[in-house]
Amino acid sequence: MRKYLLTISSLFALTIGYAQTDVDNKAADSTKTGAEYNKWSIEANVGQNKPEKPFAPGYFSSDPTRYFNFSDVNHFDLGVRYMFNQYFGAKLDFAYDFMQDQNGNGSLPFETRQYRVGLQGVANIGRLLKFETFTSRFNILGHAGLQVSQLAPQMGENSDVTEDNGGLMIGLTPQFRITNRLVLTGDVTYLSNIRQHMNWDGSYSLDSNNLTGSMINASVGITYYLGSKDIHADWYIAADELKEKLDDVEKRLAGVEKDLKDTDDDGVADLFDVEPNTPANTLVDTKGRTLDKNKNGVPDNVENYITNNNNNNKGGDGVDLKKLINDKYVVVYFDFDVRNKPTDASIGAINFMVRYLTDNPSAKADVVGYADELGTNEYNSVLSRDRAELVKRILMDAGIDGSRLNPIEMGEDNSVDPKSESARALVRRVTFTIK
Repeated sequence: MRKYLLTISSLFALTIGYAQTDVDNKAADSTKTGAEYNKWSIEANVGQNKPEKPFAPGYFSSDPTRYFNFSDVNHFDLGVRYMFNQYFGAKLDFAYDFMQDQNGNGSLPFETRQYRVGLQGVANIGRLLKFETFTSRFNILGHAGLQVSQLAPQMGENSDVTEDNGGLMIGLTPQFRITNRLVLTGDVTYLSNIRQHMNWDGSYSLDSNNLTGSMINASVGITYYLGSKDIHADWYIAADELKEKLDDVEKRLAGVEKDLKDTDDDGVADLFDVEPNTPANTLVDTKGRTLDKNKNGVPDNVENYITNNNNNNKGGDGVDLKKLINDKYVVVYFDFDVRNKPTDASIGAINFMVRYLTDNPSAKADVVGYADELGTNEYNSVLSRDRAELVKRILMDAGIDGSRLNPIEMGEDNSVDPKSESARALVRRVTFTIK
């Protein structure tokens, strides 16, 4: 109980203290600058109460055999609230509860009434947690504070006796904004009387009940905002916060625009493109992967065209084969950390280069080696050079004069996602530039 009392008292004190030192808070001091929002509201709620303890043996307010129990409306609450700023406020409320046995629930007959006044601190949880980033209609208020009440039995030997009690209360109030003036609310509040001598049924409590009483109220209601401003503190967003919100939206939109770019013009947005650096006009699948069924380093549409139309430097319908090579349609691939042997599928690309250079004896070629970004820069520079030198030797063994071949080390290519093995496989390569 001591811990519970300390928690609620601290929340209440924090709320009041925050209001008193509001000039030091980021929120504008309405007494100096003039508030841009309404602060007052009135609240009305109806619902049910659920007295928990104490009850004398044989008495209870609801059917204990039912998990959910909905009795008649027996809780009424009317309150007025003032917000010091858009984060914290205070409210004063008046409540009336009556409790009695329900027909057929097996309890002995009883009827009691309770009249209560509460003074509580209010925290605008939705604003503190920035609900405005995803909703402009839904909000939650938290409230906690002190209450005094009077319990009045209407039956039995104590029907002419009343007992004054006091204690703590804490609750949550979800809000749904209908208009800038009217809000639909729900509320769940837990109430604890510190020194309650009577049972809820009107009889005197036993010492074993520790002289405490507890009740839960659940209700629905409406809140009406007072004032001449367009908006209430519950929903107010300061200009700097609004700008921050707009900046965040713009940042997200910029990220979406970036993801939807198609850097390699293959018809697949970068967000979904596994191979974001394929040459223009290369046929790709829905994930942006080059269609190369035989895995020989030459895209299928280029390979088919070259096979059917190769005629020295020009294809049968005028396609420039030199441009195709320089646009990186012909590629020799290597497995991870391998420098002395291209992949078996890359033999087709090497054969094509042999064929082209043989048919064009005046042509010279840069043989450009790359590595993926795993490993140090120094290691990858050596790896890319060794790959270029290896492809040069293979071309020389096939009869191409070495003076026509210029090996170039490009080191690591970090243009793809290093976490994707399939993407890194695309940059472990040797390409060619015809001069």
